[in-house]
Amino acid sequence: MSKPVVAIVGRPNVGKSTLFNVLAGERISIVQDTPGVTRDRIYADVSWLKYNFTLIDTGGIEPDSGDIILSQMREQAQIAIDTADVIIFITDVRQGLVDADEKVADMLRRSKKPVLLVVNKVDNFDKFMPDVYEFYNLGIGEPIPVSAASMLGIGDMLDEVTKHFTNAMVEEAEDDRPRIAIIGKPNVGKSSLINRLCGNNRLIVSDIAGTTRDAIDTDIRYDGRDYVFIDTAGLRRKSKIKEEIERYSIIRAVTAVERADVVILVIDATEGVTEQDAKIAGIAHERGKGVIIAVNKWDAIAKDNKTIYQHTEKIRQILSFMSYAEIMFISAKTGQRVGKIFEMIDMVIENNSMRVSTGVLNEIMAEAVAMQQPPSDKGKRLKLYYITQAAVKPPTFVIFVNDKQLMHFSYTRYLENRIRDAFGFRGTSLKFIIRERKEDKG
Repeated sequence: MSKPVVAIVGRPNVGKSTLFNVLAGERISIVQDTPGVTRDRIYADVSWLKYNFTLIDTGGIEPDSGDIILSQMREQAQIAIDTADVIIFITDVRQGLVDADEKVADMLRRSKKPVLLVVNKVDNFDKFMPDVYEFYNLGIGEPIPVSAASMLGIGDMLDEVTKHFTNAMVEEAEDDRPRIAIIGKPNVGKSSLINRLCGNNRLIVSDIAGTTRDAIDTDIRYDGRDYVFIDTAGLRRKSKIKEEIERYSIIRAVTAVERADVVILVIDATEGVTEQDAKIAGIAHERGKGVIIAVNKWDAIAKDNKTIYQHTEKIRQILSFMSYAEIMFISAKTGQRVGKIFEMIDMVIENNSMRVSTGVLNEIMAEAVAMQQPPSDKGKRLKLYYITQAAVKPPTFVIFVNDKQLMHFSYTRYLENRIRDAFGFRGTSLKFIIRERKEDKG
């Protein structure tokens, strides 16, 4: 089931990052009194009562001048409008209602997306409520008073947020067509790849980064099977600010990856794999999606008999956390190997949904333990009692042991490799949960 996406929009210094951190339950964004310092992680998984959603801090406003702040506010609002199911528009009771708030409110109102107007820094409801009422003038509904710093009014606000989660979000999950998110930096050929796959120019393709304006779903039928491809644009404007480019492409990637079964990370062969590719790939890895790495523009590379090996080694080195990912060398321009993508998608989906019987898993574990003794510490040795598969998408295994502290990461990796030796699980991460069980004294 894809999770709803909630975006926070607001002027500098109104408390976006503070609210984000409170909801995320940990200090993820940097919080300072200088506007524009939100540079860190910008999305988090949040739970409230029975609901789970992805929260995005759109951030990214620099305090150069009133005009620039307003244009960046609009940009930020547009990102929220494009990607979010619900928008939290945060204002500041102490600064009062300002011109920029009204202009952004106008955009949000016309978007037809659910918008919650949140008035922050209301540390004393009796004292500040008359000032809160001023925000009714924005015409986007009842202002919700909160204090992110003091954690006042947060529950009431979340109740209002979750009221806007609709059955449509569940219906998408019931649609059993495979969903494939095409992610990657701007201008690596994401739109060209989808155009090649569906055989017509449905998406705008140009050399200007960010010409795809929205995340677009494209239905493609191949060999009697239906697929939905989600193209994540990157940007809406030609930004020269590196952090802005990264922020927007990451926001797009997060929202698309949430909805996908398989993620295709497109890398530009002429540039090679980069740290930003690693950031974007990490989003898919954290969420346990099937992953295919498509090295595009392969036609533009001078080759000898070592070229593929060298590129593969570099990718494996920089994306070492996802050694399971399948790698393909393609050209969206010429169509080279593009037809093989569907075959690869089907295989990765199958592996991401694979179940292994408990009996077989325990045989593999017993054999692995016999071949390599579990670690010990201060005379106490790790004992592995039992393993079972608890879930799919990604395949998730629970291992019962005598002492969780003794279960080193390296030994978990060793067991993972033995399971992969037996079943492959190509293209999908495996998740391991370690549980303690007291030793039987009998």
